[in-house]
Amino acid sequence: MSAAEQSGTDREPKRLFYEPGATWYWVLAGPATALAMLFIEKSAGYGWQVVVPLVFLVLVSGFLAIQVKAARIHTSVDLTEQTLRQGTETINVAEIVKVYPEAEHAPDSGEPLQRWQTARALGELVGVPRGRVGIGLKLTHGRIAQAWARRHRHLRAALTPLVEERVGPDGFDDPQDHGDDAGSKW
Repeated sequence: MSAAEQSGTDREPKRLFYEPGATWYWVLAGPATALAMLFIEKSAGYGWQVVVPLVFLVLVSGFLAIQVKAARIHTSVDLTEQTLRQGTETINVAEIVKVYPEAEHAPDSGEPLQRWQTARALGELVGVPRGRVGIGLKLTHGRIAQAWARRHRHLRAALTPLVEERVGPDGFDDPQDHGDDAGSKW
């Protein structure tokens, strides 16, 4: 294989949208609590005792590192021209035939919801993760699902043109469709 062929196959697809799920900066709370405990002991007249601050450093940093790693796996979002990855689930953008407009009511508002708001959320989690907002998607074979992101408007802005350039602005739907597809399998 030539160098040109090899470099062409090694390239990753261009990212159109990305959210990491969590930031590693949270782990800095471990050293911060260790320093706080060290100064508390010093101000209480015990001198510079390092055992308790070291325990705090290890426990807090370790616990937060596990939480951040889990969030980076299960709540990250990655959109390329070919795929949409939500947590550990990846779907082809070609499977998306429509991106529904933003919902009129939030799920916890007590107002009537659009059908896509009760559809399954992409990823292996039970629902849309906390702090994220769902985006209604109509998939092939009449399926409905929810994509989600913290910066949901940015994800919608990146995803909508991908779908519309392939299927047109109205998708494959009839004009009566308002997110209330009766044929949903979710």
